[in-house]
Amino acid sequence: MDEVELLRAAVYSLLARLLVRAPDAALLREVAGIGGNDDDAAPLASARAALAEAAAKADPGEVEREYFTLFVGVGRGELLPFASYYRTGFLNERPLAELRRDLARIGIERAPGCHDPEDGIVTLCDVMGAFASGSLRDARMPEREFFHRHLAPWAGQFFADLATAPSARFYRAVGGLGASFIGIETMAFALDD
Repeated sequence: MDEVELLRAAVYSLLARLLVRAPDAALLREVAGIGGNDDDAAPLASARAALAEAAAKADPGEVEREYFTLFVGVGRGELLPFASYYRTGFLNERPLAELRRDLARIGIERAPGCHDPEDGIVTLCDVMGAFASGSLRDARMPEREFFHRHLAPWAGQFFADLATAPSARFYRAVGGLGASFIGIETMAFALDD
């Protein structure tokens, strides 16, 4: 694998790990160590450095409460990180059905005991990370097509919303990294068209 694909896989994996549940102290320490080169002003490097700084200052208990408020809530969280919701205003709509069809096409099945819809940002980041790492090299769907169909229409907006969510503190930096990264991915895949 080349360096770019390794970086892409690592960023998708990191985003999924930070969004699947609130990070514990060990993960926050790990993220605090990902700071970049201070001379690199590129948007992705700046977003990565901001995330590392936020993780270094974060209290795990506060981040857990923030995560609850943002994504779980009493009744519902501040944000609903699902493609169907972002694209139609409702959960479990056509984008989920289309994703399920495409996941079957590339050989990915729903995990037993998983109750969240598959069109959540965590699942989509995991799938894109698998594409980038080469794990889905033999998939019957090109990575570019998967990205255009299932992330490009909404993931950038979700991460921008996360970066500006009223309850976000640590997760502002997660949103900033996600928005920057999805913007780069969108431009890169557009060049392939």
